[in-house]
Amino acid sequence: MSKVIGIEYNLKDANTGEQLDSNVGGAPLEFISGKGQIIPGLESKVIEMAENESADVMVEPAEAYGEFSEEAVQVLPKEQFAGIELAEGMVLYGTGEQGETVQVNVKSFTDEEVTIDYNHPMAGKTLMFSVTILSLRDATEEEIQTGVVGGMAAMGGGGCCGSENPADAQPSQGGCGCSH
Repeated sequence: MSKVIGIEYNLKDANTGEQLDSNVGGAPLEFISGKGQIIPGLESKVIEMAENESADVMVEPAEAYGEFSEEAVQVLPKEQFAGIELAEGMVLYGTGEQGETVQVNVKSFTDEEVTIDYNHPMAGKTLMFSVTILSLRDATEEEIQTGVVGGMAAMGGGGCCGSENPADAQPSQGGCGCSH
């Protein structure tokens, strides 16, 4: 049976100790188990936990955002970015080969070319989640069918923070999948 699980988490890079994300003090991240809405390495541990239980969960890259791929770093002519005020580290959104939305990071640029990185910002990182289960209940039929906590009526038409895809609700993206 799918569960609706609400978690509070603090996320650090397990190797450097760098703080990557947190929703402590904010709204819990709620997701429906078995729907692929959070990274597999975290979900596999969280579904074994009880309400009010806390744990530290280490997630290797293969169970998180994958290994860093050098092939995902590309150099493109600057004219492809006409009208965009470029800044190092900025995130741009484009359309992938299958029409999906892809996120790219501007690594650097010159007057002639722009180096972009298609890797997820957390690719290659071993993640350490300090997580607490704040709520735990059986999912309703509507939640199981729609993949949306609270069902479609709770969405108000816009999805999670305006996203059309509930699968965007990854902890690493600001909790709710909002793009910054």
